[in-house]
Amino acid sequence: MKIFYAVQATGNGHISRAMELYPYLREYGTVDFFLSGGNSTLSLDVPVKYRSKGMSLYYNCNGGLDYWQIMKGIKPLRIRREIRELPVNEYDLVINDFDYITAAACANGGVPSVQFGHQASFISANTPRPSARNRTGEWILKNYAKASRYIGLHFESYDDFIFTPVVRRDILEAQPEDLGYITVYLPSYCEPQLIRLFEQFSDHRFEIFCGQISEEKKVNNMRLLPVSREAFSTSMIGCHGLITGGGFETPAEALHLGKKILSVPIRSQYEQQCNAAALEKMGVHCLQQIDNNFQATVYNWLQNAPIIKKDYSQSIPQALAHLFATAPVPVQA
Repeated sequence: MKIFYAVQATGNGHISRAMELYPYLREYGTVDFFLSGGNSTLSLDVPVKYRSKGMSLYYNCNGGLDYWQIMKGIKPLRIRREIRELPVNEYDLVINDFDYITAAACANGGVPSVQFGHQASFISANTPRPSARNRTGEWILKNYAKASRYIGLHFESYDDFIFTPVVRRDILEAQPEDLGYITVYLPSYCEPQLIRLFEQFSDHRFEIFCGQISEEKKVNNMRLLPVSREAFSTSMIGCHGLITGGGFETPAEALHLGKKILSVPIRSQYEQQCNAAALEKMGVHCLQQIDNNFQATVYNWLQNAPIIKKDYSQSIPQALAHLFATAPVPVQA
C-alpha cells in the first residue's frame, strides 16, 4: 500500500505525532510525507517527499496571534499551483493532519482522504466547546481540511470515531519523578516576556522552553532552553507541574505522566479555547489570559491543583486499527 501523509507544520504537535506514527504506518506499506507550513521549531525526522510553505499561524510575544505575519504568509497563486501539482491520485491512502492544500487536491481530483488528528474530533457535537462559541472558529475546524472520513484524537473518547492522544514513546516508557521545578512552554510569549513573568517567583525554579533561543541560558531562578524533543521530555518527566498553552499534545503528555497542569490558551485561537473547555471539564485549571493576578493564580495552583492521570498507552494501536479496518485495499498487479 502506498500511503500519503500530510503534516501541518504550525506548531510542533502535528510533527511530533507524525514521527510517532511513522514506524506503525510502515507496517502497512510505504509512506511519503508532505510537510505543509513553516512555523514549527522541531524538524520532521521522517522521509519528506513534498514540501510547502503552506499556511501557518504565527504568534506575537504577548499571548495572541500575529495577524499581519499570518496574512503575509498566504500566497494564493503558489497555493493554487501546489494544489494542482500535488499527486494525491498516485496513492492508495491519503492521511491528512489538517492541511488545506492536501484537502483541496483530493477534492479537485475526486480522491478519498482521511482527516486524522486532533482537529478531526471537532466534527462531533460531543467534543467540548467553550460557553461562547465562535462561528468563524467552528467553520474553520469543520471546513479548512474537509475529508471523506474523520478519525479524531482528544483527551477523552467523546465519540465512536475519537481516540485518545498519540503520546511519544519516551513519555510512555518514562518513570515520572518530582524534582521540584516547573516546566513552562508558552509559545506565544517571547524571551523578555517570559523572564518578566517568572522572575517574580524567586522561591520557585522554572525550566522555560523558548523558540527564540538556540542555546541554554540561566537567569536567576529560571533555566531557559531551546525547544527540542529530548530536552522537553526530560523536563516534563522530572517536573512538579507544567504551565503551557492550550495546545493538545503537551497537556496530553502531562496527563499521561500525572503532572499538574496550568493551561493558558492563546488569545483568539478558538481551537485552544475548545481544548481549555475540555481540560476544565476534567478538572485542570485554565486561564483566559495572563493578567495582574498571575502571581496569586500560580501560587494557588501550586498549592491546590489536583493531579489528574490518564493512561494513553493504547492510543496508537486502537486508532490505527480503526483507520485500516476501513482503508481501501490496493489492487494487486
